[in-house]
Amino acid sequence: MSAEPRGDGVTGFPFDAPRDGSWKLTLPCTRAEADALAGDLPTLALLDPPPTLMTSEPDPDAPDAWRLDAYFEAEPDAASIRLIRDLVPSAAGTAPALEHVPEEDWVTLSQEGLAPIHAGRFWVHTPQHGADDAPAGSVRFAIAAGRAFGTGHHETTAGCLAMLDRLRRAGHHYGNIADVGTGTGLLAFAARSLWPSARIVASDIDPVSIEVTVENAAANAVPVGRARTAIELVVAAGLDHPRLKARAPYDLLIANILAGPLVELAPVFARALAPGGTLILAGLLQTQAEAVATAYRRQGLRLAEDARFGDWPTLRLVKRAARPARGRARKGVAVGMGSWSTDGAI
Repeated sequence: MSAEPRGDGVTGFPFDAPRDGSWKLTLPCTRAEADALAGDLPTLALLDPPPTLMTSEPDPDAPDAWRLDAYFEAEPDAASIRLIRDLVPSAAGTAPALEHVPEEDWVTLSQEGLAPIHAGRFWVHTPQHGADDAPAGSVRFAIAAGRAFGTGHHETTAGCLAMLDRLRRAGHHYGNIADVGTGTGLLAFAARSLWPSARIVASDIDPVSIEVTVENAAANAVPVGRARTAIELVVAAGLDHPRLKARAPYDLLIANILAGPLVELAPVFARALAPGGTLILAGLLQTQAEAVATAYRRQGLRLAEDARFGDWPTLRLVKRAARPARGRARKGVAVGMGSWSTDGAI
């Protein structure tokens, strides 16, 4: 699945509510506990279906007083409530608040608090709110809160948007771009707006995310498909797809997923990146940034920038250019630049 972390300090991650609504369990938590909820939570696998977790900072003047909201598709039993309480030890002794959220309130709830995000030149708003408030000259995208991650309201996505904007302002140009773990398609849309002549492919391990990307593309007048200026969409884990292999090497690769997969995919991404190419990584905690950067240094990439949007890092790495091979090169053929072979494991 695509990949903004759970525990969104801004809005959280809405899901498709059942026809009779959902149930919300609310507990206080600390900032540290909220950050911890951004990682993988194996204990949630004990619940079927697992709840959707949302964290928020109700009062900016009380930076350590956060709130956890857990949304269930059915009324949770005592065991489920205990499991959620165990995630936030600071709430011991606090009675959890449990309430039913009717279906007719879900859309309103999912859009509440989704103030437009301004990152670089980009203005990201929901279809219902914020379009008219966009600053002059901004690039606007309407992205609905819904079935996929990547609405732009989490700092990881906003950080990637800001990074892309800075690269364009600095004069960088890219002709072959991949967005891995695209979620809602937003980062691929943003890249296309910055480099309209580039070939762009967006992938996600979750077929639902690709469906959502198609819907968002239509809403934002972004063409999808294999046409030269369209965004090609692929369901794949990492770069494990013939189309993704065939289109490599990439001079810009974006991956807003989680720290664990980013480390595992380091050899794959490094191999798929052209010499001198740019890699943008997000979806990791600050405490995970060094481990992720180290995994890519071992693959011949250097860390060019470690930027934060809020408390979440966005890493920009550059693949070192290959040294020219000794000896004579045939006219018109670059020697020593390496190549991408579809026979290699991805």
